Amino acid sequence: MAKVYFYYSAMNAGKSTVLLQSSYNYHERGMRTLLFAPALDTRAGYGRIQSRIGLASDALALQPGDNLLEQVRAAHTSSPVACVLVDEAQFLLPAQVGQLTDIADTLQIPVLCYGLRTDFQAKLFPGSAALLALADTLVELKTICHCGRKATMNLRVAEDGRAVREGAQVEIGGNDRYVAVCRRHFKEALGSA
Repeated sequence: MAKVYFYYSAMNAGKSTVLLQSSYNYHERGMRTLLFAPALDTRAGYGRIQSRIGLASDALALQPGDNLLEQVRAAHTSSPVACVLVDEAQFLLPAQVGQLTDIADTLQIPVLCYGLRTDFQAKLFPGSAALLALADTLVELKTICHCGRKATMNLRVAEDGRAVREGAQVEIGGNDRYVAVCRRHFKEALGSA
């Protein structure tokens, strides 16, 4: 029975690296994978997944209105798909998460999703909330805070390095805009500790 997996963490835990390694493992065994990346994240290029350590691969650019079940079904009909992998899964719409469960349940293709659990205000992303509710398997990937404790929070920072308290939920950025920190240092940076 195929499952939907949600691998979540704070920033810089190696989610994209693990995704690309998983895809490579399938390819090494002669199996086809489909990789999806949100179209709004163009840091590595449109329809491209790249890890901080330099691994990269082309992916299908995912738009908010795209039907993942239809896309995967069409691809699977032309040539069997062994696994579907989704990067930055926090940007999925809840309906798209439902489509991913249909891929696992009806097409019997495993689905591996990688993304953030919460935003810079410690609020769940809609895609992450749906995955936490519907995924068969939840796996936390770990990274560390500057103090050495497990980092669970994503602190958005301004150009001067100070914490940002308000703004749009989605602002694409990397180490220039976000720092993974433990809850204590998250609260301290926001002045709420």
